[in-house]
Amino acid sequence: MPSAESRTASRIAATRLAEGGPLALPNLLTYGRIAAVPLVAACLFGVTIFEAGLWLRWVALTIFVLAALTDWLDGWAARAYGEQSSLGKMLDPIADKLLVGACLLMLAADTTIRGWSLWAAFVILCREILVSGLREYLAELHVSVPVARLAKWKTTLQLVPIGFLLAGPAGEEILPGTTHIGLTLLWTAAVLTLYTGFDYFRAGLLHIVNSDR
Repeated sequence: MPSAESRTASRIAATRLAEGGPLALPNLLTYGRIAAVPLVAACLFGVTIFEAGLWLRWVALTIFVLAALTDWLDGWAARAYGEQSSLGKMLDPIADKLLVGACLLMLAADTTIRGWSLWAAFVILCREILVSGLREYLAELHVSVPVARLAKWKTTLQLVPIGFLLAGPAGEEILPGTTHIGLTLLWTAAVLTLYTGFDYFRAGLLHIVNSDR
């Protein structure tokens, strides 16, 4: 029969696993956002390749909206229940970038994003890659660059136009101009993304220059 000490240790371990550990609620929400990425891509693939019908775009939009909501919920849960963890801090921006990047690529593939609007998607993707690389380099220098208030809204302003574009032709039947609204908002998001990326790069570059002195 386990001793009182071992039972206490087991309870402590279980508590740590549930609070701030891999199975903490904020991390589970982040896992769900990552799992949504291939599901949304599969729906768009089905519409484009198998001509399964526009109803799949509504399925893709529903999954996307639920995934986007977890971006807010996981942060709220982490603060509300004191379950902030290193794993969550690492996975949260990765999940956001996977969701945004995969959707932009699929929307470009099915020509919802086309012509000059491809540059907006190009700017967003390049900015995310640049900032991720910069963060990785600065982490080796043990440097943390604070996130500007405007940058905190960057992901939200990327997700909103993607939602309109996911509805695309299906949305046009209910709200004419849905795709045009999405493309206009995508350009707005691209401009903001470029600005916040430059601001972050400038702050990081100062740390790099100072470290070489």
